[in-house]
Amino acid sequence: MGKVRVVIDNKQKAVKIPTGLRMLIRRCCNAVLEMEHFTDSAEISVVFVDNSQIQSLNKQYRNKDMATDVLSFPMGENGVYDTNHSTGAKILGDIVISMEKAVEQAERYGHSLEREVGYLTAHSMLHLLGYDHEKGGIEKVRMREKEEQVMTELGLPSTSSYVLDEDEE
Repeated sequence: MGKVRVVIDNKQKAVKIPTGLRMLIRRCCNAVLEMEHFTDSAEISVVFVDNSQIQSLNKQYRNKDMATDVLSFPMGENGVYDTNHSTGAKILGDIVISMEKAVEQAERYGHSLEREVGYLTAHSMLHLLGYDHEKGGIEKVRMREKEEQVMTELGLPSTSSYVLDEDEE
């Protein structure tokens, strides 16, 4: 695998970012790329926001006026990505994580904030690589399996079921 650059920016003050969380996100991005046999160099942007910021983005880009846990903004389509001409890296896209939602969901599922943010990162990375669970079915199942595979690889296996009601997705 080529060089992976993960740029992480904290644009919220609601949740203190735990020590080691940025490293976990980088490890998670690398694990997904390795699992998916992505051999090129890659660039990913990760931004931490609060609920009001992600609600605004969700409304603007998805026409859903509500806070959500994570948004993915892929820069590629069908495996074709823009390239950073100075580095040669494929620009995969942006991941936006609501740290407030991550804290809420970690508490709801009874696991650590690190596990939750790692899971959201893996989920979003798969979106950046073209996976889509919105239609349900086998694609949703495959995506969930891959997310859990990465979490187990990173030593953050699931401690509870991820069965969500339709309105929670």
